[in-house]
Amino acid sequence: MTNFTHTIPANPKIPERVSRLPELAYNLWWSWNPEARALFKRLDTPLWRETRHNPVHMLQEIDEGQLAEVAMDAAFIRQYNKVMMIFDREMSNDHSWFKSEYPEFSDERIAYFSFEFGLHNSLPIYSGGLGILSGDHAKEASDLGLPFVGIGFMYPQGYFRQRIPSHGWQEAVYTQLDMSQAPILPVINEAGETATVSVELGDRTVKGRVWHVKVGRIPLYLLDTNVEENDAWDRELSARLYSGDSEMRIRQELMLGIGGVRVLEMLGIKPSVWHMNEGHSAFLVLEAIRQLVAEGKSYEEASEIVRAHSVFTTHTPVPAGHDTFPFHMVEKYFGSFWNELGISRERFLSLGEHDEPWGKAFNMTVLAMKASGISNGVSALHGKVSRQMWKHVYSVDSADEVPITSVTNGVHVPTWLSSELYFLFNKYLGPDWLERRDDPLLWQRLYDVPDAELWSIHLDLKRKLYVFLQRRTRRRWVDGRHDPTQVLTNGTLLDPEALTIGFARRFATYKRATLVLRDLERLKPLLLEIHRPVQFIFAGKSHPADDAGKSLIQQIYNLAKHNQLGGRIAFIEDYDMHMARYLTQGVDVWLNTPRLPREASGTSGMKASLNGVPNLSVLDGWWAEGYNGANGWAIESDIDVLSNDAQDDKDADALYRLLEEEVVPLFYSRDRDNVPRGWVEIMREAISSNTPQFSMQRMIKEYTNNLYIPAISGRKGSN
Repeated sequence: MTNFTHTIPANPKIPERVSRLPELAYNLWWSWNPEARALFKRLDTPLWRETRHNPVHMLQEIDEGQLAEVAMDAAFIRQYNKVMMIFDREMSNDHSWFKSEYPEFSDERIAYFSFEFGLHNSLPIYSGGLGILSGDHAKEASDLGLPFVGIGFMYPQGYFRQRIPSHGWQEAVYTQLDMSQAPILPVINEAGETATVSVELGDRTVKGRVWHVKVGRIPLYLLDTNVEENDAWDRELSARLYSGDSEMRIRQELMLGIGGVRVLEMLGIKPSVWHMNEGHSAFLVLEAIRQLVAEGKSYEEASEIVRAHSVFTTHTPVPAGHDTFPFHMVEKYFGSFWNELGISRERFLSLGEHDEPWGKAFNMTVLAMKASGISNGVSALHGKVSRQMWKHVYSVDSADEVPITSVTNGVHVPTWLSSELYFLFNKYLGPDWLERRDDPLLWQRLYDVPDAELWSIHLDLKRKLYVFLQRRTRRRWVDGRHDPTQVLTNGTLLDPEALTIGFARRFATYKRATLVLRDLERLKPLLLEIHRPVQFIFAGKSHPADDAGKSLIQQIYNLAKHNQLGGRIAFIEDYDMHMARYLTQGVDVWLNTPRLPREASGTSGMKASLNGVPNLSVLDGWWAEGYNGANGWAIESDIDVLSNDAQDDKDADALYRLLEEEVVPLFYSRDRDNVPRGWVEIMREAISSNTPQFSMQRMIKEYTNNLYIPAISGRKGSN
């Protein structure tokens, strides 16, 4: 068997006493460990900020004298040794949850395919919620010791950077990622060459270079088609995330599904579970079946084996979110594939056949559901909606008979929790709280935290948010990326003492970013009240082809320029993971106003709640399960009204009433110590009730117990 390596580049500047700093920098474990982050920050705080918390880049740029100095600093060496001791213990996997619970399955492998992974802003290969969930999934798989391997794309230009000129219409800017500055390494074969796999795309063969990312204990392998052997068009195939037309998309999905299976085969990894995170990777089942047929099995035998150990997660009830391709396009790229499977063209096309508004087509979600033994939605409500939505695929009379279950999403607590709260929890919850973060009883200890202490931490996080916004605006102003109007719209006029409500997510129309602005005459008194002002921070990107979403951004941006609103509205451009941490930790309320029931789950509100920021949300997605009457506010909504306008009017009225009668009065109700005791109780309840229920730890254990282990067992039973 060919051996493959991924070697960290030598850095002669690194002193021997801290020689493992590059090893730590190239493993994204540091990004969710506060002590490791503090270690890199201590090296050179200004450079840490300048590189946007990217230690790989930082170690390339840092002055050699600075490194020599810290290597002689006894306090730094003590911290370094402590971090490396924790790191080695975590990487050993000797005492992980999975090894303890399922020792008999420790040699199995779970292959997780996703179109995007949101791991850290130094590796911008994500666009939004799907990618962030994939990244959190991988991190928690590492924490729990799952035998897990991720497969995705390395996008050299990533997702677009958002620029909002003075006219407010979003512009997409693409920048080339400097691979040498990212925590990613090429996979090298025994001959010292970059490892590649080949995939037939229609009448030609395209090669994909293989990259390796260390995510704690687990490997993530990413494909990149920008190699010399490929034609120019094919080299651009993996350049950008979610760009191009249907033809570009089907070619990308062929590379991800078929190419990803071949990467694992090349590396000698034989998965016991194939997990498709959304339908983008569903072509993997065809390649898995083809390989079994090539080994001598019939199509029926091979497809049953693949189905028995395949898991599919669907993420959206919005029809446009499910990829479909016309039959002629599928035939173009799979012209001889059905012969290799031993089936007819008609049977092959029937695997994904679905009636779309424009006619019959090949639907990737249908392919994934038909080829999987287990399918799931991402919240209880989404599971119910999905069973109704896809009932016809299963030819059953009742939606209750549809074999789509649900596992509600969660968030990776160590990634999204502020360092300030991390150390507070260490103090009050005990040193083992992270290992027990999905235990509801543990979080009752939070009621031992004094109100003033919890409120003080929130005020510190709020100040950090405003410092972040000011520094960011100043830097862009100095760099010439802002005109005077934009300096004012990016948060510089916001009042640090005012009730601050955050809305940050993808600007799709069903998310209704402008619902709170529906009646400005009713909103203005809240914004302009001298003694109890309210202000809003908006952030988020619209898909480059979504003009309706761009129009919403422009509407908010123009209001942010309006002097009669007193600087109480801000739009922060270029929302990413880095900014998300500041927003979810530093605002006072997290607003979410989707049109019911189109929010499959949502996770940004979970991150806010984790940090003591209460949600003000429609009872859709996860909030339908998370709201308990004491941990935030529910915007009453329904789906029985006659039109979208009528629903929007009704929901906006409910939102205004909550702000006027409950949210604003409670926030400004202070005792003689200026502590809003009632508000702090909601903060405390938000943390204690939602953190265990919506932690990624709970989610991964549920996936393992209910999806992965049955799939592993099913595969063994099928053989």
